[in-house]
Amino acid sequence: MKIKSIYLILIITVVSCDYIPRFKNADEGKGKPVGKVYDNILFESDLKQVMPEGISKIDSTVFVRNYIESWAKQQLLLKQAEINLVDKSQEFDKLVSDYHSTLYINAYKEALVLSKLDTLVTQSQIQKYYTINHKNFKLNEELVQLKFIHTDSGRTDKKELIKLFKSKDKEVVNEFKLRALEFKSFNFNDSIWVKYTDMVQKIIPLKNMDKNKILKKSNFIQKEDSLGLYLITVKDVLKRNEIAPLSYISLTIKQIILQKRKLELLRRIEEDLLNDAIKNQYFEEY
Repeated sequence: MKIKSIYLILIITVVSCDYIPRFKNADEGKGKPVGKVYDNILFESDLKQVMPEGISKIDSTVFVRNYIESWAKQQLLLKQAEINLVDKSQEFDKLVSDYHSTLYINAYKEALVLSKLDTLVTQSQIQKYYTINHKNFKLNEELVQLKFIHTDSGRTDKKELIKLFKSKDKEVVNEFKLRALEFKSFNFNDSIWVKYTDMVQKIIPLKNMDKNKILKKSNFIQKEDSLGLYLITVKDVLKRNEIAPLSYISLTIKQIILQKRKLELLRRIEEDLLNDAIKNQYFEEY
């Protein structure tokens, strides 16, 4: 493509300089002009909007000069593009117009959703959705229910600690929980489903174990290394392609329900707008 010659008008200054060029018809309220490319003027107020907070005087001078030069290059490139891509102007104008419309429409839709969407999702609604659609929630990785502790190695009370850890007596379990500050990390709630990958990431010695030896119901594992003593009880296991339990998938279902409500709300709003427009003769189809 042949580049057409153009005359460039570019004045670049720095706000901190004593001399500030003054342009005729400069917009009032924008401060002094600091740069001009053709009819486009950059003002002090434009610089203030992008100036980092707390910047030193020396750094601000460098920042301002770099910003003005960058702005000037953008304006010059835009001018060249407008001159040399005339055949693309209609296409670009349409893209800009479409983008402008999309921004407004999406912002309006979000505002309507925020003001009108019912965001209360009850447990019974979640349960109902799960009952109907549970087959759609197959696991793509293993889940485990477990309890574990990570404590210092070489403890003199190791045997007693293991006995307490294995106990299912509620009083003993509660007493054991009171000693939580003794441990580097722990999980006593074995009713929560956890991803196998998260468990292995948390309990490092398990990384070197065969997965099949870990993923067994009522499995007790004892490991000790330079980092400490690990006691793990795997209470239950769910394998890949099994149905995810409600407790694990509950939050996901809530988001699905809300998304369905949102789409239905927007559909009704669009239909109401169209019907009102037809009724008031704002819209006619030929």
